[in-house]
Amino acid sequence: MSRASLPEDPHRLVTQALAALDVRNLVLSIHDPSFPSLPSEDSGRGSPYSEGAALFLESARALGFTGVQLGPQGQTTEANASPYDGTLFSRNILNIALAPLEHEPWGSLLPAGRVATLSQSRPDEAHPGERYRWAFRAQLAVLDEAWASFRRQRAEPNPSAAIQDLSRRFTSFRQRHRAWLVRDALFEALCEEKGVPDWRPWADSLDGRLWNPAPGEESAAAARVLALESRYGDVLERYAFLQFLVHTQHEVLRERTATWRLKLYGDLQIGFSPRDAWAWQGLFLRTYLMGAPPSRTNPDGQPWNYPVLDPEQFFMEGGEGPSQGFRPGAVLRFMDARMDKMLAEYDGLRLDHPHGLVCPWVYRSNQWDPVAAVQQGARLFSSPDLPEHPELARYALVSPEQVDRSVPRYVDGEVKSLTPEQVERFSVLFDTVVAAARRNGRELGDLLGEVLSTMPYPLGRVLARYGMGRFRVTQKADLRNPADVYRSENAAAEDWMMVGNHDTKSLWRLVGDWQWRGTLRAQADYLATRLCPEVERREDFARALATDPGRLAQAKLADLFASRARNVMVFFTDLLGMPETYNEPGTIDERNWSLRVPSDWMREYRERLRGDAAMNLPGVLAMALRAGGAPARQKHRELLAGLDRLAAELRGGT
Repeated sequence: MSRASLPEDPHRLVTQALAALDVRNLVLSIHDPSFPSLPSEDSGRGSPYSEGAALFLESARALGFTGVQLGPQGQTTEANASPYDGTLFSRNILNIALAPLEHEPWGSLLPAGRVATLSQSRPDEAHPGERYRWAFRAQLAVLDEAWASFRRQRAEPNPSAAIQDLSRRFTSFRQRHRAWLVRDALFEALCEEKGVPDWRPWADSLDGRLWNPAPGEESAAAARVLALESRYGDVLERYAFLQFLVHTQHEVLRERTATWRLKLYGDLQIGFSPRDAWAWQGLFLRTYLMGAPPSRTNPDGQPWNYPVLDPEQFFMEGGEGPSQGFRPGAVLRFMDARMDKMLAEYDGLRLDHPHGLVCPWVYRSNQWDPVAAVQQGARLFSSPDLPEHPELARYALVSPEQVDRSVPRYVDGEVKSLTPEQVERFSVLFDTVVAAARRNGRELGDLLGEVLSTMPYPLGRVLARYGMGRFRVTQKADLRNPADVYRSENAAAEDWMMVGNHDTKSLWRLVGDWQWRGTLRAQADYLATRLCPEVERREDFARALATDPGRLAQAKLADLFASRARNVMVFFTDLLGMPETYNEPGTIDERNWSLRVPSDWMREYRERLRGDAAMNLPGVLAMALRAGGAPARQKHRELLAGLDRLAAELRGGT
């Protein structure tokens, strides 16, 4: 389906309503595997570069969205589909849209009909894990065909103009990105050579230390790299070519979203893939890993097994810190390289778990029970006097007197106070991100800090330096606590409002849960205080919501726009009325990361709208505008009438 299936010009009315509500950004959140494909191009996994994705994004813009938030786009493995464990520099070649490769602009790298044949053989009824593995292997097999075709055509006496153009651009790409292409490709070659997909079994060999040789091994490591490049020249070239394809298709997406005036946001994941842990291991602490401490969201904590950047490599020897005219060390140079690449590819960035940039929770890497280890962990820069972690004292940026030892180490108020100079030291990595954004022509508003239920005091001080907000996930709001961080009335202008994200239940599943548990009325009462300014009408308003789950869901969405926040994000399941969960955090389940928008999503969306079982954006905005009371209703009388007509049309005239 195309945007032609939408009512006439919803974008104009939605844009006017957003302006009236002082909402600057309305962003649709969706990860790569979830994009729809046209039936003829569907290889079993979504891609933002497919034609089906293009129609979906164009329709999102027509609805009134101003941006799209993608997840991490690094290479995943056949055994682990989590994008948050993907690579930092290499893009995921599962995203390569195969159908364009059949056409002349791509040198007809694939024969006509090859992708349709692949699509017809995909195992739609298989378990999600089986579907992912099938798509992984099938994609690589077809890409091998494309690579062989490119090599064959390039070697012909008179290659086509398209092949000559591809060859020129490929050579330029390979030279420009050599620094990370060689590392990432050699990792793949060595894993294949040694017969294991992980580098840790051979970590103690020279190959395990190629990029971080022991003293005296530097010459041997350099010689080994040259020898491997010579032995695996074809492997490295193939790896680079597939990266060239996916990077080029990403550039096409950037051109499309710019044409549609959709801002494209990337995801600056806090973790490192095994490939990156091997390639950049010299930047990390040896005996600690990063995870998430016990919290309201995850009471047991989460041992993420991510490396921790070494603070002693933030600056070069003799550099004392931000206020001393410091010289960037290896860590900051790495951060600059990573940031410059990402900001060349996106209009803005979601900062995944910014705690890890400011006050990371770390735990010992050598304990047999990682869950127990993460529960007994500590904050890297806030541990000057812990008997359990004496090694951390060298990294402490606070004195013992500034730490409250009467509370658990993971609580927000563990650090009681900071001087401006200390805030500056806590902010070193965060400053690097901000400086890179400014260097690449971005504004602070283009950086989204994923701060959820916890905000340790140092992180709060660092965000305050830049006037940055947090995420408010309203489905998690504690209706009994007026000060709860997830309640919409506590939002600030710089915050980002959302009902849910990729780690939560869909709103449409929640409404059913609330109804089953008997808590729908409590939600209705709360929403009445937010959306019905006339006290005498609130009881009737709440009763109407409590007896109509679909209308209550629309009110829950309207609550996002009725807050002071200028930024709203909607996860794709909440927009489309899909009740399934995309990812269950803290679990290892092959259903995670697999949920997709169906190819006929527009038909399903329109059907759900008729029963108030999907987000009716004009109706939601009208409800939010009316929450401003009689003055707002009078001022926006014509706009409200237009929104009401459009909402009714989306519901099928009801």
